[in-house]
Amino acid sequence: MGFTEDQLIPLVDTGLGNSTYLVDLGDGRALAVDAGRDLRAVRAAARRRGLRVAYAADTHLHADFLSGAVQLAHDEGAAVLASAAGRRAFPHRGLADGDEVDLGGLTLRALATPGHTDEHLAFLLLDGARELGVFTGGSLIVGSAARTDLLGTGRAEELARAQYHSLRRLAALPDATGVWPTHGAGSFCSAPPGAERTTTIGAQRQANALLAAPDEDAFVRRLTAGLGTYPAYFTRLTERNRRGPGVLTAAPELPALDPARVRALTGRGGRVVDVRPSASYACGHVPGSLSIPLRARFATWIGWLLPDDVPLAFVMDEGQDRGELVWQSFKIGYERLAGRLDGGMRAWTAAGLRTATTPYVTPDRTAATAPYVDVRQESEYTAGHVPGALSLELGALPSRTADVPRGAVVACARGQRAMTAASVLEAAGHPGVTVLRGGPSDYAAAHGLRLTEGDAR
Repeated sequence: MGFTEDQLIPLVDTGLGNSTYLVDLGDGRALAVDAGRDLRAVRAAARRRGLRVAYAADTHLHADFLSGAVQLAHDEGAAVLASAAGRRAFPHRGLADGDEVDLGGLTLRALATPGHTDEHLAFLLLDGARELGVFTGGSLIVGSAARTDLLGTGRAEELARAQYHSLRRLAALPDATGVWPTHGAGSFCSAPPGAERTTTIGAQRQANALLAAPDEDAFVRRLTAGLGTYPAYFTRLTERNRRGPGVLTAAPELPALDPARVRALTGRGGRVVDVRPSASYACGHVPGSLSIPLRARFATWIGWLLPDDVPLAFVMDEGQDRGELVWQSFKIGYERLAGRLDGGMRAWTAAGLRTATTPYVTPDRTAATAPYVDVRQESEYTAGHVPGALSLELGALPSRTADVPRGAVVACARGQRAMTAASVLEAAGHPGVTVLRGGPSDYAAAHGLRLTEGDAR
């Protein structure tokens, strides 16, 4: 029996914008491609099918999440497949261009596709001589190609030129070949917005603007022009993935801490992270705590705004998922989780400890004369912003708190990032700001304004 579509199981991490692929090999075994350290979805999908992960393939040394390949090797005896040029410091089968792995009926062929990283491989899945699809990682992605500046801006153009040749190599595959990228919408690896996460070679030849570039120079200009900022933790994870993440012998936990221990932790250089909804934080929080609501994007912001070498204590609501908090932290290498405030803010106030509040208001309650600080990404700002707004990306804010005017209204698209920004400013001792509950369109409507398009200032 030949390969069927339902043997490919995409597992999407919407927070990081990435896909892991589980391939049912038809004999009780499975191949996992670009599995992250948070293996809950992989294991659930494998369990539903009665599968054991026999192979764990990584297309490249990931910068945005820790690989789960080492853990799969430890737990299930999976053979780790990865580029020999990656010099990984743990047992694996190192592959070079053209090498093939017999999966027992299907074949996996390595294709050298440098650009996103130096050692990047794509994996072509074959059923006999028929090209079923290609796991493209961070080379060809839906509507684009992944960024080429992760090894420093000085190498961005060089790697963009390598990416040009890699994409053309992939585009030479038959039209019907599936394209199964790791990076997708929501990823900071330059994936454009859109619902589609998989495609075909033929569709990309028709619709991908980079493949339509008339020559290499035009391709480089198009690709590098779209490079925005990316989270600070990206600079650390490539090397950790090369060394191999530590194996976990039990699910990490989040112990309960009384208010005195949380307070003592901050005195020793630790940080308090408040993961409750923004409105709850606004009504009362531990002074100096960082507001990062527990949602799909939690890992991105904890990795952008905090170092990974300080102990962290968390303030949670009773119904929030502790396991989700822990795994989002661990999947990007944040393991110094001291615990959670037992009893939440009620326990803190009952202990007689000081609290702080943050004004969180609807657009009609803001003064039109107040400075407006937009903490969205520059691309969001350029697409439409309040006239005269100061663009100051949230990720850059810790080093630019002095640039925020006194009495400013801080805003994003809905209010969550803006509340995080306000908490950064409070921890830095900045005079109070007001957080907008809403976004630019809401503010403009309330004040009779029209949004402006154009570059950030």
